Amino acid sequence: MALAESLRMVFARPHKAGTPFIAAGAVLSVVGLLVSGWLFWPAALFTLFCLYFFRDPERYPPPREGLVVAPADGHIVSVQMAPPPVELDMGAEPVWRVAIFLSVMDVHVNRSPVAGMVTRVAYHHGKFLSANMDKASDENERNALAIRIPDGRMLACVQIAGLIARRILCDAKSGDVLAAGERFGIIRFGSRTDVYLPPGVTPIVSVGQTMIGGETVLAHLDETPLA
Repeated sequence: MALAESLRMVFARPHKAGTPFIAAGAVLSVVGLLVSGWLFWPAALFTLFCLYFFRDPERYPPPREGLVVAPADGHIVSVQMAPPPVELDMGAEPVWRVAIFLSVMDVHVNRSPVAGMVTRVAYHHGKFLSANMDKASDENERNALAIRIPDGRMLACVQIAGLIARRILCDAKSGDVLAAGERFGIIRFGSRTDVYLPPGVTPIVSVGQTMIGGETVLAHLDETPLA
């Protein structure tokens, strides 16, 4: 079963954002095969890397309502109180923020952490510091989504560019209704994704834990476990 799951992850279909890179690598591989052997191997390796990096496996969120799930694969680098991004106009009151760092080996597809309506999408130009640094949340280039859950409370999900990642893609727009675990974007080549929980909601995860986007539970909306 473990082997089957591993193969399912490695050979998952690629996200559409990877199509230009995979196609370019495939063309160069063919050209290299026909013209010059030295070009074939780098091009082939680049193509295989892109197929792996842009993999987009299916995920299955827990069926229970009232959960906040991880918006991305990776490991948690920070769990702390912080105000939501100012561009979302969600107030200055600090709430729990869970920061997930995505290495180049992780799946980079972003998923909605909750079921709800996107009320605002705001892009903020910034720096390209290493995404595992605390100040990356405030200083790096980012794309922030404000999501209103059915009971009216607000949650923020932020895509953050990293030292290598220079392209944030977001398919969601204001007014879209997302299901928990539904894909809404991707960040190319190393990045970070932060979740700002609604006031009063406490995370049940800790620094160092490995997340599976769309499946790992970060918090319960209908209860407030002790930190």
